[in-house]
Amino acid sequence: MTETELLDALKAALGADVLAAGGVGHDLWAQVAKGRVREALQLFKGTLGFNVLVDHTAADLLKWPGGHWAGVWDPCQATQGGEHERRTQTDGRFELTWRLMRLDEKSGLVEGRAALKCRVSDGEAGPPSVRDLWPCADWLEREVWDMFGVKPNNRPDLKRLLLYEEFKGHPLRKDYPIAKRQPLVAPLPAPEGRIAPEQLRPRVTDPGLVE
Repeated sequence: MTETELLDALKAALGADVLAAGGVGHDLWAQVAKGRVREALQLFKGTLGFNVLVDHTAADLLKWPGGHWAGVWDPCQATQGGEHERRTQTDGRFELTWRLMRLDEKSGLVEGRAALKCRVSDGEAGPPSVRDLWPCADWLEREVWDMFGVKPNNRPDLKRLLLYEEFKGHPLRKDYPIAKRQPLVAPLPAPEGRIAPEQLRPRVTDPGLVE
């Protein structure tokens, strides 16, 4: 399936909610309305066969020059010679991206790559979780929440992944104060039955024999 056929299938399913698109060869990207993201990802996995979620991340466009344009330039296109398509202006401070791969299960060869994007305004939730489609999305969604403060709209119990629970703010936001001080937190008590460091060292009980 060519990139043109992929885009045609996406546009046939979502219509005008495909806000911008582009790509060359196996590298395709498309930006869709936030409310259609899960539907688009289900289409990519089911009908189009993108069986691997490579990554889910975000970018804060607060200080991006002309950041209201749909589809921030994708570095994947830099080596492909493709021209970035900028035809639609959208609102939303954060751009969420899901990077997908179509992997042949028998040969292990990559048959296609795609990036799906959407924009989310400051203070609003992102699209629904897709951890039921790709279980690895569980940790990726937690990382996006941890670093940027954007959570799926159906995951109210989201917990931090990289930072501790008492951490204030989200450090990859462009307005996060670089000199901000965080509360000091006492270390957690050692669990019962924990192996002491000296128990991890090899013990010599007989010359030439190491337990």
